Amino acid sequence: MKVICLNCNGIRASWTKGLGEFLEQENPDLICFQETKAQPDQLAPELWEKLGYKAYFHSAEKKGYSGVGLWTKKEPKQVTYGIGVEEFDKEGRSVLADFGGFALWTVYFPSGTTGDVRQAAKMRFLAEFLKISQKMKKKHPNIILCGDVNIAHTEKDIHDPKGNAKSSGFLPEERAWLTDFLKTGWLDSFRALYPEKQEYSWWTFRAGARGKNKGWRIDYFFVPEELRKKLKSLTIKKDPILSDHAPMILEISL
Repeated sequence: MKVICLNCNGIRASWTKGLGEFLEQENPDLICFQETKAQPDQLAPELWEKLGYKAYFHSAEKKGYSGVGLWTKKEPKQVTYGIGVEEFDKEGRSVLADFGGFALWTVYFPSGTTGDVRQAAKMRFLAEFLKISQKMKKKHPNIILCGDVNIAHTEKDIHDPKGNAKSSGFLPEERAWLTDFLKTGWLDSFRALYPEKQEYSWWTFRAGARGKNKGWRIDYFFVPEELRKKLKSLTIKKDPILSDHAPMILEISL
């Protein structure tokens, strides 16, 4: 099974940069998007239908903001939108598709980079998500959770750990949360497959950061610990450039 995960930073913008051609070439079974920045009625169904997918979107009430999407070649038995917390469900942050034998969950975690108010919201989201994710893992033993978590976990996951020690996305309390999350039985698939590899999934648009590879690894595929041996590979695709994030491609035997 091949699954692609991408924070597209605007699905319409990403489409103009070659997203459609990339998906046609890779031909994944499932695709998870974050930060779609679009309402469903702003997207032509031909985009996914001509590639053979059914699409499910959870959009923010605020236009041009947040939003997630899940495209699949196989029709799910059930689709759940949101995490059941109104504050965050208004922002379009979660779609979970239950296929019976397995489940796929795309989530866009809040960013705290715009100031204290959003950082506080991010921490509230993390507290709620820790509880919800444990319930979902019990309900769906074969679950794949992916998305933009907006946290770089260790010093291996960021180009300048000392310079970013007080930056949202690398704060001690955020990193501690991710450690606690993994202790509940989730596995960071990239780190499980490649314990020493230093690769990034996001680069700021400023100061030519991508060309200099001054990045952060803030996008993840998580699976329950029990699926460790099912993981085959996880590739962070640097090209083509479709967004400020790189698409990730997981191959897993389920």
